[in-house]
Amino acid sequence: MGSSVRAYAIRAEGIAAERERVSGDMNKFDIARVIELSDLELRAVGPRDVHMRILAVSAEHNVDHAALADTANIAEARGGKIYPGNSALGEVLAVGAEVTRFRPGDIVITHCNGEPDSFGFPSRIWAYDQPESIGWYGEEAVVGEWQLIPAPLECGLNLWEIAALPLRAPTAYHLWRRALGIFRIKVPRERRARLNVLGFGGGVSELFLMLAQAEGHRAFFCSGSPARREALEKLGIQGIDQKAFNRFATQDDVRAFRTEIRKITDGEDMHLVCDMLRGPVFSAGIAACAREGVNVSAGWQLSRVVDYNSATLSVKQITLDHTHYETITGCNAATELYGSVFRPAIHKEIYSFEDLPRCMREMHENTQTGIPIVRIATDLPKAVSGIVP
Repeated sequence: MGSSVRAYAIRAEGIAAERERVSGDMNKFDIARVIELSDLELRAVGPRDVHMRILAVSAEHNVDHAALADTANIAEARGGKIYPGNSALGEVLAVGAEVTRFRPGDIVITHCNGEPDSFGFPSRIWAYDQPESIGWYGEEAVVGEWQLIPAPLECGLNLWEIAALPLRAPTAYHLWRRALGIFRIKVPRERRARLNVLGFGGGVSELFLMLAQAEGHRAFFCSGSPARREALEKLGIQGIDQKAFNRFATQDDVRAFRTEIRKITDGEDMHLVCDMLRGPVFSAGIAACAREGVNVSAGWQLSRVVDYNSATLSVKQITLDHTHYETITGCNAATELYGSVFRPAIHKEIYSFEDLPRCMREMHENTQTGIPIVRIATDLPKAVSGIVP
């Protein structure tokens, strides 16, 4: 038999109650009221399982969606209750008899590939739409050996920076290799070696631009957060203030943004764009695209519906690419770039385990200065003592 631990859960009943409290006004919806501390009975450790203690987790937008039930009521679809959290850093406590890659005391990170298809890409995500999957916003977890990657403790990042990357780094890595690969089908390197690359928003786009910068391209970050723009500008990535264009509320704002893009790129526009492929930045991202440009999605926040003028995109040879998540092999490859390429900016407050719901609320409100981290364990193992800031 397994043991009982504390873990956060989202219930369909809680979502319904909060919707009723705000009379359906989602602007008043408080996700901190929906993410609740619960008890979780861990399953017994099987022969290929790893029992781990969670040290720290990163707040992720898919948890925000699960709490809001805005794009899908995933808690209802999963039987009324889910245990979220698919990005974590932990310490191995015990391993099954057939586990060969890990031993007690190892520090590991997770990936969220829940159900790989025949090519290795996930058709479902762990702790979200994968049936029976239990997430890692808890004190301990039992996971399959295949779900873990050795944490790169010698990469030069501190513990919180490493904890920020298990989900975001593979996503950015996937987006980058697809965007660049698609563009190179149309325009080979000998025709255009150095590209203009634009990213909107938060952590995934920031890492996407770090990859572009590392490979010698011109990178631009469009964000309304001065702190996040400043962090990337220190890496040589040019900032664009999204608020200067009223967050693209009108077509006049989009046109003003397009004028600015043409100015800062010497009339070339952006060859690669990383945005959400929906919501207010979508039209701005399309307007910024150069001929033969590629626009890749960094998520599915705000809506599942995309509306665009296909004739215009056809004439300009613009490609839209919808992505989900990386393969397990790709997750391991992305981990190799921690510290050398991926250097994330962390929100100034490291949240406690009890403050996880507030962390998620503040991420939803977009008030954080970097990637939010929640420290789960009060006592940390000696193996990470040298990288705790």
